[in-house]
Amino acid sequence: MYPIDEVRKQFPALKREYNGKQVVYFDGPGGSQAVQSAIDAICAYMTLGGANLHGSFPSSRETEKLILEAREAVAALFNANPREVAFGANATSLMFQVSRAISKTWNKGDEIILTELDHHSNIDTWRICAEEREVIVKYIPLDINNLTLDLNSLPSLLSDKTKLIAVGAASNCIGTVTDIRIISREAKKYGAIVSVDAVHAAPHFYVDMKEQGIDILFASSYKFFGPHIGMAVIRQGLFENLDVYKIAPSPAYIPDKIETGTQNHEGIPAITAAINFIASFGKGDTLSDRIKSGYDVIEEYESALSNIIREEFKKIDKITLYQAEDNVKKTPTIAFRVWGIAPEDFCRRMCEEHSIFIAEGHFYAMTLAKRLGILENGSFIRAGLAPYNTIDEVNRFIDGVKNIIGSLDK
Repeated sequence: MYPIDEVRKQFPALKREYNGKQVVYFDGPGGSQAVQSAIDAICAYMTLGGANLHGSFPSSRETEKLILEAREAVAALFNANPREVAFGANATSLMFQVSRAISKTWNKGDEIILTELDHHSNIDTWRICAEEREVIVKYIPLDINNLTLDLNSLPSLLSDKTKLIAVGAASNCIGTVTDIRIISREAKKYGAIVSVDAVHAAPHFYVDMKEQGIDILFASSYKFFGPHIGMAVIRQGLFENLDVYKIAPSPAYIPDKIETGTQNHEGIPAITAAINFIASFGKGDTLSDRIKSGYDVIEEYESALSNIIREEFKKIDKITLYQAEDNVKKTPTIAFRVWGIAPEDFCRRMCEEHSIFIAEGHFYAMTLAKRLGILENGSFIRAGLAPYNTIDEVNRFIDGVKNIIGSLDK
């Protein structure tokens, strides 16, 4: 049985009340709540005394050890090598750094492939570099009927000029999970680099870089129960040859060469704690084994809850549900609209009347919202689940939605 009571005890934010009711956090896709062990790791580091690196005193050596432990944990999370793991302010900042370095190798007339489904951090960071280098940008189109990427179009987009494909592992807006294996298999025929935005995927399912043929992966720990720190995981051979922007005295070796300035030393140990939380659901002799099996438990639980919402919403005429077909894998992220009320007004009422926190907007998936014809009128309402949400919260959310819709007819 899923240990929901024990899980909830580990998230102090869940005790919060608003307007006399206990808050329901259904805003996980925008950032999860932090697990207590991650909070404790931050406090412990700052309490014992922080330090910069390469010092001959204990707090400096301890800082280096904690950073190494975090690299090892992230490597286990994505089946990578610790030397391939770099930290930064957030995933978007790291995408700009990496894209600028990689684009130095592009020539006029080269090509890259992006998608119509992605968060624009995984579109514009590459598009801007392509425009600067006079590189052609192609897009894997969105299947507007099924809300998945049209991967059948991929062979016709690829050529000997293709240098890179950037794609999201899962849509942060509508939850669609993309089969990265198919993309990688086709990309490798032409020697193209495969870069994956795993920011939305990482809280919900296992992303195996080696098995899926991923060369570059981006994630952010605040999406999976930790602090606001981004990470780039780059295949070693590629990483070593990256001509990154850096100041002269900075290390030229990986992964340090891309970590500009002093890192968030107090936050980095909390990444390890957040990953250990995911692993706590699993079994096995190694951290990697526990992470993989832990994700299976989380995914089964979250899918069961989100399917209840999806099935109930299908019965309500005034709701338009934006999701792929039932046989398409999805994260527990539900995008919808209630006709007769603006998304912003709906979310405000859900908060003020029901103390349920959900969000509205395009969530930087602007191309997706534009293709669906809703970019100019509020875009989506989005509710997303996390391992700490409950069936009672799901039912409370459904009841709140029905209550607001019922009031629109009066």
